[in-house]
Amino acid sequence: MNTSRPIRARISGEALRHNYRLAKQLAPGASAWAVIKANAYGHGQWRAVEALREEADGFAVLECENAVALREAGVTRPILLLEGIFSARDARSVAAHGLTTVVHCLEQLKLLLEAAPRGAPLAIYLKLNTGMNRLGMGVAELRQAREMLAGVPELQLTLMTHFAEADGERGVAEQLACFTEMAEGWPGPVSLANSAAILCHPQTHADWVRPGIMLYGASPFAETSAEALGLRPAMAFESALIGVQNLAPGARVGYGGTFVAERPMRIGIVACGYADGYPRHAPSGTPIAVLGRQTQTVGRVSMDMLACDLSEIPEAAIGAPVTLWGNGLAGYVPADAVAAAAGTIAYELFCAVAPRVPVAVDG
Repeated sequence: MNTSRPIRARISGEALRHNYRLAKQLAPGASAWAVIKANAYGHGQWRAVEALREEADGFAVLECENAVALREAGVTRPILLLEGIFSARDARSVAAHGLTTVVHCLEQLKLLLEAAPRGAPLAIYLKLNTGMNRLGMGVAELRQAREMLAGVPELQLTLMTHFAEADGERGVAEQLACFTEMAEGWPGPVSLANSAAILCHPQTHADWVRPGIMLYGASPFAETSAEALGLRPAMAFESALIGVQNLAPGARVGYGGTFVAERPMRIGIVACGYADGYPRHAPSGTPIAVLGRQTQTVGRVSMDMLACDLSEIPEAAIGAPVTLWGNGLAGYVPADAVAAAAGTIAYELFCAVAPRVPVAVDG
């Protein structure tokens, strides 16, 4: 997309590769799925695939249509459907395109076995519910599933679960113990670790890890920065100043006048708003960078604009570059810090970047 408006997102292929390699280094005995669901967490599925095509052990997606498109584009690495199949057509596509599919319930398994051509090779991840209580089988269902699969002639079977609190104080011990008990000495391959577990719980690395948010350079931990973890931001969200205002004490800024100047101030107006994907609920004080200097937002975020404090950046004028988050031309602003200020997580920031924002790719 070409536009004269100065806003854009820049995606770094080298950062994606660095973060993927870090996951591999931390789990040296495991293969790693590059999780590119949700349009690669807002970074662009095809950009992520292009950056990682030669390195990823496999790609993990949500929709079967995306997996088929990857195959048709020449991607030969394993492709995992993280929520499994939703229709008989999906089941046939799994067999026809050599996809690996999660199976999280008996109904899904029955659909797969009935719709896939008889005798077709199948690669299945049986998902166990070890305490997150979203998707996954219990002990009795797992036993039935293994019985149903006993007659499949060419079967690659992996057991998996998903941790709910790998990034928190409770950690993984309870769920890991539950998995071990449910698996009953299972001798085959296992996939357990999400980003937080890769980074913090090496006992979970097993055979396949699933780096998600860490792949894009954000931290899964509230108290540990991405930079401290050795991650590099894969997205720089950038814009520029399109206006400058001088405020007297008592002047208000933006809709609702929620910010009131306590002293003479100079503020900048940035071409970015909630229609571009910036969080509307980000309060005054959210970090931002202008012309290589750190500052903060002031007032309420509008549809197409937001304001920031230029009082300590007298050289900033219309056209000055702005970094909203990431490692941008105007400086580095951690996406995690913006997300924390807005009461959300970096995952949401990345996924919310609007289609109207032009995207450039570096490296």
